[in-house]
Order: sequence, then C-alpha cells, then structure tokens
Amino acid sequence: MSRRGNNVRGPTSALTEFLRESGINPTTIARRVATRNQPENQPQNQSAAGPSNSGDNVEDVPEEEQPDENTPQASTRNRRGRGRNTGYASDELDEPTEESPVKKRKSAKGRVTAAAKAKAKKKAKDDGEYESSSEDEYRAISKNLWSVGGNGSPKPPAGSFETCARCEKQFTVTKYTMAANPPPGYLCHHCAKASGTDPFKKPAVPRKRVNAAEKRNVVSYQERRLPSLATMCIELITRYIDDVEALGDIGAVNMDEIAKALSKNRGLTPQNAHLFYDVLNKKLRFYDATNLTPDALMTLASLNPNLTHLHLDYCGRLTSPVLLAFSTSMPQLTSLTLLGPFLVRAEAWSEFLKAMPGLRVFKITQSPRFNLECMQTLADSCKNIGELSLREIGLMDNEFADPLCSLPSLRVLDLAFPGIGIGEDGWMKIVEKHGSTLETLDASKHEGFTDHVLQESVREYARVLSELKLDECLSLTDEGVAQFFGNWAYPISALKDEDYDMDVDSDPVEVSLTSLEPFTPNPPLRVLSLARNQVLSSAALTAAIVHSAQTLTWLSVNGLRSASSEALAQLKTVKELRYLDAGWCRELDDFVMKDVVTACTRLNEIKVWGCSRVRGVGWGVKRAIKVHGIEPSGGM
Repeated sequence: MSRRGNNVRGPTSALTEFLRESGINPTTIARRVATRNQPENQPQNQSAAGPSNSGDNVEDVPEEEQPDENTPQASTRNRRGRGRNTGYASDELDEPTEESPVKKRKSAKGRVTAAAKAKAKKKAKDDGEYESSSEDEYRAISKNLWSVGGNGSPKPPAGSFETCARCEKQFTVTKYTMAANPPPGYLCHHCAKASGTDPFKKPAVPRKRVNAAEKRNVVSYQERRLPSLATMCIELITRYIDDVEALGDIGAVNMDEIAKALSKNRGLTPQNAHLFYDVLNKKLRFYDATNLTPDALMTLASLNPNLTHLHLDYCGRLTSPVLLAFSTSMPQLTSLTLLGPFLVRAEAWSEFLKAMPGLRVFKITQSPRFNLECMQTLADSCKNIGELSLREIGLMDNEFADPLCSLPSLRVLDLAFPGIGIGEDGWMKIVEKHGSTLETLDASKHEGFTDHVLQESVREYARVLSELKLDECLSLTDEGVAQFFGNWAYPISALKDEDYDMDVDSDPVEVSLTSLEPFTPNPPLRVLSLARNQVLSSAALTAAIVHSAQTLTWLSVNGLRSASSEALAQLKTVKELRYLDAGWCRELDDFVMKDVVTACTRLNEIKVWGCSRVRGVGWGVKRAIKVHGIEPSGGM
C-alpha cells in the first residue's frame, strides 16, 4: 500500500518484502492492467498502442510500456523462451507456472545491484507514488523494544547485571532500563539519556477534556436547593397576609428587620406590604419599593395617615398623583426621603412643597425634573427645614445659590453630583449663610468648590462641621487643601495679605489676639472623604490626618494615586477609625496595612481596590474585619 510522508511501518510478510524490493505497488499494477486492456479499446492499426510481436523488440516499446526493470530476469527469460506474445512479462506474476514468492525473494536478493536500485528509485519517482522504497527505514521505536531486547526474550529481572549494548559496561537492571535501538541488548542509564530519551521521565497525565456544554455553562450565582428560613417565613406571611393580625405585636425593630430581609430579593409586593401598615405608625421605611405600583403607594398613604417620617428607596413608580396623595393623606409628614422618583414632574413638586410647610427634612436623589422653580418654592414655603439633600439633580446650576441662601440655617446640606454645578461665588454665599450651623456638608463633583472657598469661607465660618465630603472636586489642589487643614484651627487675620503664600510648609500666620473677636475653632472631623481627587497627594493627606486624627471614624482617600507610603503610614495614628477606603493608592502595601490594622483596634471594614502591592499577607488579626479588593495576583 502507498505510504505518503510516513516513515513508520510495522512487521511485514515475505511477499510484502519481495514486492517492496521489486518496486511493485498498487499504482504500477493498476497502470499495467490499464495498458493490457488498451488494445481491446483502441483500433488495431495503431502500432504504438502495444508491444511488438517479436520478443526482441522490447526496447523499442515506449517508456510507459516497458516491463518493470526490477522484475526477476529468470522469470522474464522463461516466458520469452516459450515465444508467447503477451507484452509485459510482469502481468503474469499470478500464473500458477511461476515460482513461489519465497524462492523469488531469495533469488532476487542475490542479483539486485546498485544500478538496479538506482533505476528502481527513478521509476518510483516518475510514478509519484512510492518514495524511497528501498531505503525507507523504520525509525519509530516499537513498544516491545522497551520490554524485550529485540529478539523476543523477556526483560531480565530488576537487580540482575547486564552489559550495555553501546558502551559495553556492566550495569544493574532496574525498572527504568531501556532496550537498545537497534536491538539486541539493553542500554545503561547514561547511554539512554545520551540517545535523547530520559528513562526517568514520568509520562504526562492527559488533561481531562471539558465538554463544550460545560464551557458555555458559566455559573454566576449559587443556586440554593433549599430555601432559606427568611424566604420560608416571607412566603408564609405573604400566603396568610389577611390573618397577619394573629401574630400580635411584632415590634418596630422586628418590622425593620423583616423589611431588610424583603429587600434582599425584592420580595416586597402590594400584598405583603400590608404587614407594615398601621394607623398608629409614625415612621416607615421600605428599603426596596420597586414592586409597589402607584395604587399600592396610594394605599400606603391612606393606611398610614399619622406618618411623620417616610423613607422610600428605589421608588421608581412613584408618580405625580401619588406625591399629591402624600400631601393630602399624611398632613403630619415632617421628613421625606425618596430615592429615584424619576416620574414626578416639576408642577407636582411645587404643589407638594406648598402643601407641606412643616417639612424639616427633605431629601431626594435622582429627580431629573426638579428645577429652579421647585427650589424657589421650597425656599418660600418650607421655613422650618433643617436638613436638605438634593443629590444628582441634573438641572442644578449656579442659579440655585440664591434660593439656598434664603433658606433658614441648615444643619445638613448635600448637593453632591449635580448636572452642571454651582460656581465659586455661589458657594461663597452658601457657606457664609449656613456655615455657622452646618454639621454635614457634601459638595462632591462641584468644580466651583475651590481652594478659595475652603480658605475664605469654610475656614472662616464653619464652627460645628463634623462631616465633610469633597469627592471629585477637580479644582482643589494639594497645596491648597494642605494649607486649609493646617491653618483651620487658627483665626484669620483681619488684615489679609494680597500676596498670600500657599506654601505647605509655611507656619501659621501670627496675629494679635487683642485685635480679633473671640474665635472658636472648628472641632476635628468625624467623617472625611477626599476620594477621586487625583491632584491631591501626600501633603493634603498628612495635613488632614494631623487635624482630625483624634476623632476621625470614617475616611475615604480613594484615588490618591501619588500619595507616598510615608503619608499613608500616618493612618495608624487615627485610633478611632472604623471605616477606611484606600483604593487605588498605589504606594499602599502590606507593611503599611499591618501597622494600620494593629494600631486601629476598632477598624471593621477596609477597601483596597486597585492596590496592587497589597496581598493580605502578614497583617491578619484575630478580630473580624471585612476586607474588600485584595487582588489574587497582587504584588506579582
């Protein structure tokens, strides 16, 4: 058979060996059969179609019709001597009068010369099928050569002595001893390695193939086979919601825990929401009101007429009629907190604020239709408001500053993440108006909140400020923030130098206390956030820690990429720290974290997202601490 491009062959029979040495293969046999049948299919007058009738004219036959030169000569002469006009003598190999294959092979081996081998190679090359038939060696190592010596004898037992077939030195047979190639004999370990094969190498364990279906099956969550106890209780309460009064007085604390459990899988529905309704309720909070329809929200207002505090998270289905129903059904409402009232229009906000002059706490987040007119109505109607939060208001701009200044003194002011933002002049007015009473200030993502606002307004007017959040305030500088925290505890001189030096290392300005009014410095902060201010660095961080290290419990320095490890090491002086977000501080490592965790004994939550040098090695403690963001390949 044809073996293209393959040098590996197994044992062969005597006939196969004979045919191989004679250059006979299926292709040549098929060509001869076609040539023999050609005279039957073509006219007789074509003399070139077949050989001559005379046996002496064989050489005049075309090359394609020449007899195979590797065919044994004795057989050819025998057929010619009988004077038979058969054309090719090789076509009669299968006749019973010819010699047996074994005898042919023995006689052919003695008469094949180098010239005959060269002609056979040329013939096979012209055919294009059989390549290097006479010198096609078997190079692959048979499996039985590793267990036997090549002569069929079994491998000698381990511990016996043998002579190496290559170096002829005596060696001890082990289970790693390999048979010589070519056989017979065995190789010592040194000669086996020299041959390019390691006898001690273990075979590679084949990998387990993963089915295509398993590759596509991405497990992104854990499916519970059995429901949790909380889920079973919620389903039971929902099923028998009409008889829930049989449970008796559950208590406000237990009610709040049930509401939290429902929010985990958005299990609050219009049916089981009645569990939380009571005519005597004063406070009500739903942590996830996504499934409450407008009718269900109106039912909430009707069944809780005495509510004074209402807090609804994810109330995307709250519409303008529902908000107006709140003003009529809950006249005693003084605190309203809504997260996501997207559908409420500006006219509804104005009517609601006019109908609720007793509001003291008004906090809304993500209300894209709350505009300047609504803000002006709030300032004109709600004269008792003390806490105001307008987060992520897309229409907030510098014109909001005047209505904000007309409000009574605020304790909490949150204007974070606006669509446009308030300018520097607006912030100067707002801080001057509310600074003396402000306890919480969040000016995140206001480009108008600059170093000048900190130095000239916050430092001068803030006296009771305990929470300060300045995330993504891109106008702040490292030197300005450091100067602010460094001099916040000192009064501002009545005579201001026009060429004010912003050097971080400069000493506080010396003033005469007799020429100033009584000065009350602002106490250290409890909550501070300087996250995602890439300009801030070591100077601002060090100054802030020095100012508020005694009382700071919540700190976020996320995104201070250039803060040095020495500045981050100052975090260990904040003994009362409970929450720390140091994500994307590139110089933070395990050594700094070990000192911080050891010194801050009340620390219970840490975030280190993006800190590639933190691997969580060597700073573990016995107390429970929630750590978020350690990279699996950190430090590598």
